[in-house]
Amino acid sequence: MVIGTLTQGVSRRVEAVGDQVSGLFFDPVIRLGVTGLARAGKTVFITSLVANLMDRARMPQLAANAEGRILGAYLQPQPDDLVPRFDYEDHLAAITAADPHWPESTRTVSELRLSLRLRPSGLLGGLQGPRTLHLDIVDYPGEWLLDLALLDKSYADWSAEVLGWAAKRPFGAAFSAAAEAARDTGKWDEPTATALASAYRAYLIAARDAGHADITPGRFLLPGEMAGSPALTFAPLHSEASPSRRGLWREMERRFESYKDRVVKPFFRTHFARIDRQIVLVDALTAIHNGPQAVEELRRAMAGILGAFRPGRNGLLSRVLSGQRVEKILFAATKADHLHHLQHDRLSAIMQALLRDAVDRAAFAGATTAAMAIAALRATVEDSIRHDGAQLDCVRGRLLSSGKQAALYPGELPEDPNRLLNPARAGAERWLDADYNVMAFAPAALHLKPGEGPPHIRLDRAAQFLIGDRL
Repeated sequence: MVIGTLTQGVSRRVEAVGDQVSGLFFDPVIRLGVTGLARAGKTVFITSLVANLMDRARMPQLAANAEGRILGAYLQPQPDDLVPRFDYEDHLAAITAADPHWPESTRTVSELRLSLRLRPSGLLGGLQGPRTLHLDIVDYPGEWLLDLALLDKSYADWSAEVLGWAAKRPFGAAFSAAAEAARDTGKWDEPTATALASAYRAYLIAARDAGHADITPGRFLLPGEMAGSPALTFAPLHSEASPSRRGLWREMERRFESYKDRVVKPFFRTHFARIDRQIVLVDALTAIHNGPQAVEELRRAMAGILGAFRPGRNGLLSRVLSGQRVEKILFAATKADHLHHLQHDRLSAIMQALLRDAVDRAAFAGATTAAMAIAALRATVEDSIRHDGAQLDCVRGRLLSSGKQAALYPGELPEDPNRLLNPARAGAERWLDADYNVMAFAPAALHLKPGEGPPHIRLDRAAQFLIGDRL
């Protein structure tokens, strides 16, 4: 075990040295991680970001573009031959079609390299030729993110946490009963383990569909080639005082630890630990709509995820001695187009408060963090309607379910984020003084002029924060 740990550490240091040497003698590279929980809009974000970096008429807040220093942008093969390419062309076709639709969600790790040709700046800029900066965008399935928090948990602790949540939810009754029936199983067999794992997977699917954030292990929902393997055939069980060596509890514990060693740790080493800049996309509006408990789940989930980013400032010695560290982290509340612009500042403030613990931890370690409300693809227009004698600022768009136009007034977000966070932390079942509504909008038909990328809200500001200093 010690030898394995040392070997992993040496391997990471060798990779870090290689990355540093490459940066000294070849074109510089920024690895941008795009992460978030399910349905946060990662695929649309990457597609719109790349499209708007290639056609930059809608990117005035990106300083290098406003100053005319970006001479061109073009796609190249990604450097990792074993990682699937992000299907940019098909995703762009989906949102720009005559009858546009949302592209398919992320189902595996993918990558895309966008190269930017830049005019030098500064006093000596006229003496230098154009330079190239490569932006490697890495997309992670949202369902896998929460697994990183498992690295610091024992099987017993994880089981107690999961079973506690399942017992509080109506759709968790079937699995709770199965876990109770499996207590003190002195000798396990594969059919029993498989049946229990299947019941747990059904519970996870129901939890995801209900909008809950505590979904682990993430690979249970996206198993891929690992479907049916022992590493994905386990479930939480109630603690036993003296579990039998041949009992079900010991076997479930063994498989849980195997999952961490064989699935979570390699994913962390291969992809997560090599990120320079990170954006975490959060569907905060849906969590608010689902109530205080969903908001609290989201707060805990995002705080747990941040612990895996190893935030801090990169330098030659830190890279060689301890590997790559995330320098900048942006927490972005998506679907800002579901709100009138007058409420965008309130959504940003809620994001900052929602992730206060996580942001403080990152800032303390030296990383630069920010929170903002964005919409990578604007699907609505703002409108004003009169209702019960009052004028309501709302948004209007095409409903995903029927294709008909509809107006949405989501409710008024509070100026003080604690009006939401305090009931969430206290375990309230519903909001006492407000209702918050969400609708599923389809993409709007686009009529782009030459040089224009898809319409968005603050995508240029997000890009400026994440990569502006390197342009």
